[in-house]
Amino acid sequence: MDDDMTGIEPAPAASQGGNETLHRAVVDAVSSVYDPEIPVNIYELGLIYDVSVSESRDVDILMTLTSPMCPVAESLPIEVESRVRGVDDVNDVHVELTWDPPWTPDMMSEAAKLELGFM
Repeated sequence: MDDDMTGIEPAPAASQGGNETLHRAVVDAVSSVYDPEIPVNIYELGLIYDVSVSESRDVDILMTLTSPMCPVAESLPIEVESRVRGVDDVNDVHVELTWDPPWTPDMMSEAAKLELGFM
């Protein structure tokens, strides 16, 4: 199964600073965050558009929410940042929230669609 469930191409290995192990650990940390209204993690929901790890082990995450009116709009990016800061060897974390492209259910992984009865 592809690391990037959003349909957006994952960051090339070069932007991961050659540290695929740390990248995987960051993705695992992000995958431990759940939208409180949906019983699927935010990675499988397709809310994470990009995860980049630099040579200096800085992590940049581009993410969205299911809607601009999401009740956790203020807290969810903070939770993502906190979980990633807890990963060993991560230096700094920057989480950017975007609305472009807007999230749609098509961005969910097949596993998420199955879990939520879309398949």
